[in-house]
Amino acid sequence: MKINRMEIHHVRLPLIKPWRTAYGEDADIESVLIKAYSGDLSAWVETTPLAEPTYCNEWAGGVAHTIERIFAPRIVGRDWETPEQLNEMLDQFRGNSFAKAGCDLCWWALESKRQGVPLRKLLGGKRDEIASGHDFGVEDSIDVLLAQIDQAVRAGYPRIKLKIRRGWDLDVIRTVRNHWPDFTFHVDCNSGYTLDDLDLFKQLDKLNLAMFEQPLGHEDLNDHAELQRRVGTPVCLDESIRNLWSARQAIRLGSCRIINIKPGRVGGLTTSKAIHDLAKDHGIPCWVGGMLESAIGVGILVELATLDNFTYPNDVIASRRLYRRDITDPEVVESRVGVIKASQGPYTDYVPDEARIASQTIRKAVVEG
Repeated sequence: MKINRMEIHHVRLPLIKPWRTAYGEDADIESVLIKAYSGDLSAWVETTPLAEPTYCNEWAGGVAHTIERIFAPRIVGRDWETPEQLNEMLDQFRGNSFAKAGCDLCWWALESKRQGVPLRKLLGGKRDEIASGHDFGVEDSIDVLLAQIDQAVRAGYPRIKLKIRRGWDLDVIRTVRNHWPDFTFHVDCNSGYTLDDLDLFKQLDKLNLAMFEQPLGHEDLNDHAELQRRVGTPVCLDESIRNLWSARQAIRLGSCRIINIKPGRVGGLTTSKAIHDLAKDHGIPCWVGGMLESAIGVGILVELATLDNFTYPNDVIASRRLYRRDITDPEVVESRVGVIKASQGPYTDYVPDEARIASQTIRKAVVEG
């Protein structure tokens, strides 16, 4: 398959409310959308590293520039028989996983359209719907958080993730657990702690949580292995799993018992599937994480989450929970609480509103053969 043209859009998408985590606050999501062409076919993909290098060392403006100046000129005008072939070319460049993901996703999207099948069929997905949990960031007060959790529990969501950071951790989680002693919660630390906080995690260990998501440094594997040895709660790695190699190392060291997979963070769907398969072979369950993408990106996450080792309810979020108005028609909706159906048509069912995208675009670049 030859990719003839790539249009790179750096966009800003305003959230309904700011998203607060251990690494800061985002009122808008800055994302990179790519419209890729192969002959008469075209498809939109999304990679979302956020506005500043806080989640990782990439940011949306830099990702757009890297794709435009370095990656796309090496991709456009060439035939790529497999995504592995494209990824082998990109391997000469160090890091830049979100930029690589944008390119890898282009291949999968166009191939899905070329074959006329849903993306999940190409990936080997086993389901036609996926489970989705609910997430809450750092709120203005515990009372506000409790009210929001109450709505989500009553609605019937299968699990809830709670962001924590220093000053918003043990007392908050104890209060939540006192209100809902048996519900499935886990905490997401976004690399906000160190092994010096072992006593905190031992206290959290008593609260019957599903996991500690990324408790320690964003590149660390060794300290996570030590923490996992000292607590009974499963450690889940997110930021630390940056590629297939780091997943192998984490499994070898015993750094985690669960893995969160985000296509942007690991370099695309090709590596996501490889990590999923590796984890399955070692008996380690996975789940799909999100970066507050628009429906373009969420549609891709839904298709990925149909693979059979994604067994924990995913961070795949319906449009109405993030955006007053998303950039596709239809938007992502839940078929019932905590459940999203996979797409029925080629690639995904979410058709981009190009006028809406243009109105949110900060900068656009075009690379042609």
